[in-house]
Amino acid sequence: MRPTVFGRALALVVLMMPAVQALAQTGFPWWKDPKVVQELGLSADQSARIDTVYRVAFSQLRQSKAELDRQEAELSRLLEINADEATVLRQVDKVEVVRGTLNKSRTLMLLHMRQVFTPKQNVKFNAVFEQYRRDNPRPAGPPPEPKGSPDPKGRPQTGR
Repeated sequence: MRPTVFGRALALVVLMMPAVQALAQTGFPWWKDPKVVQELGLSADQSARIDTVYRVAFSQLRQSKAELDRQEAELSRLLEINADEATVLRQVDKVEVVRGTLNKSRTLMLLHMRQVFTPKQNVKFNAVFEQYRRDNPRPAGPPPEPKGSPDPKGRPQTGR
């Protein structure tokens, strides 16, 4: 079964953290898409309320993403110059605090969007999202190692 328009739109929102800047450029408001509105039975007021949640949260998400980019750039710089371990660890802590803040903000935005739905709409929303996940599975576990990567002792591996 092919993912619905709503499933694709939901994926954009759920996966927004890494694509926050791209979303700013596309600005796809799934809550205004006629097919999604019909599928969920959203009223004009609900769409407007979700839009308000998005607009308020997006400003904060964009600022947090910019700060995360700055902190990650500084971490990269420290790694490139072989900074001492204590300095690198302090910067890692800064990166993770900003990343955590970004994730919390994104999660709260999604929660506030869902709070606009009626219980029946939440059930539909969940069903569409689950269908999207079934249609677009993500691999479990770490990615496979490329051939020729070193083994734990640093020796090159031959064909596995």
